Amino acid sequence: MHLGALSASLAFVWWGLFPLYFRLVTGIPPGEVLAHRIVWCMLFLAGVLTLRRQWTWFPQVLRQPKVLAAFTASALLIAANWLTYIWSVNNDHVIDASLGYFITPLFNVLLGYTLLKERPRRVQWIALAIAAFGVAWLTMQTGKLPWIALVLGITFACYGLLRKVAALGPLEGLTLETIVLGPLALAALLYWARAGTGLFPADALATNVWLIALGPLTAVPLLLFAAGARRLSMTALGLLQYIGPTIQLAVGVWAFGEPFGGARLISFACIWLALVIYTFDGWRHSAPRRTSTFVDPPR
Repeated sequence: MHLGALSASLAFVWWGLFPLYFRLVTGIPPGEVLAHRIVWCMLFLAGVLTLRRQWTWFPQVLRQPKVLAAFTASALLIAANWLTYIWSVNNDHVIDASLGYFITPLFNVLLGYTLLKERPRRVQWIALAIAAFGVAWLTMQTGKLPWIALVLGITFACYGLLRKVAALGPLEGLTLETIVLGPLALAALLYWARAGTGLFPADALATNVWLIALGPLTAVPLLLFAAGARRLSMTALGLLQYIGPTIQLAVGVWAFGEPFGGARLISFACIWLALVIYTFDGWRHSAPRRTSTFVDPPR
């Protein structure tokens, strides 16, 4: 449980700082950045597995259609999440992206309740209701659904659930996901290069380095997250989830100067209040003298 909390926390801090990195490649279309992220991540993971001589699982997985189907689904979810996030950072919507990860616990608890038979406590339901009101308030005041936040929240919550019950370990699972996406990403890069519209290799050496470095920079936090997700309940994972968007919000406001006030401020205030209630209740029930209400995650 403690190892899972540490792994997940490190992943969320890493993701919270990611907007600073993606701003280094704002001149490249989000689709091309996504393709580079997939390809270089796949190559990095393949190198790690080769050094560790850890490929014995791969032929076995190829003979298990259900496992392949599950990881194809998780691969598509993480690709959609990545693309939406890259687009939001490149188009000055870092605060909207942070809202998506703030509301992810709403979907985590819903999935945990309906599919994993977890039973959140009454205070936790109250906290989640307050957060849901904050999202509804923002929608009513702006006159449109916060689609960036909803796409990010839904895709990441569903991805977390699939990885929680995955048949493979974090390293093998992420490798399989990138192998599923890799051929499409590589084909896209080759097509853009042949058509003359691709921006890699770029004239600036630094840009090429930033794109290639997306491989390890993507793999490490996802491995940490997957390791944490397998050891924590969906409710506990939802609590730690707030670390990333808090850092993202600070980056959006103070580093990028995005506007933050009015309906946005009220909405976020509701979510922060929910976080305080949620955190206090979790701390109170985590004392050694008490029995945890979390169910053990599948192994």
